[in-house]
Amino acid sequence: MNLSGGTTFKDYIGSGTTGIVGLLNTVVVPVIFALAFAAFVWGVMTYFFLNGGNEDKRSEGRQFIFWGILGMVVLFSVWGFVNLMLSTLGIAPAA
Repeated sequence: MNLSGGTTFKDYIGSGTTGIVGLLNTVVVPVIFALAFAAFVWGVMTYFFLNGGNEDKRSEGRQFIFWGILGMVVLFSVWGFVNLMLSTLGIAPAA
């Protein structure tokens, strides 16, 4: 299938660092990882340093820690599963 300008569908979707897959791998996924890590760090800071002795603030920090860790675990798991499937199907980018 040829899109306008001589670009094929395979070129448009891409792999590794090109096309839509490349955009997801090099921009979107790292940004989501950074946000999950930032939530975790904010939770640690709130729990230990920014609570002012307020138990509600400590509880809020604990929630940020929990959701930050959960987010990173889910992201790593899905990322690993997708890479496993890509390598199993033989469409993983060459290293």
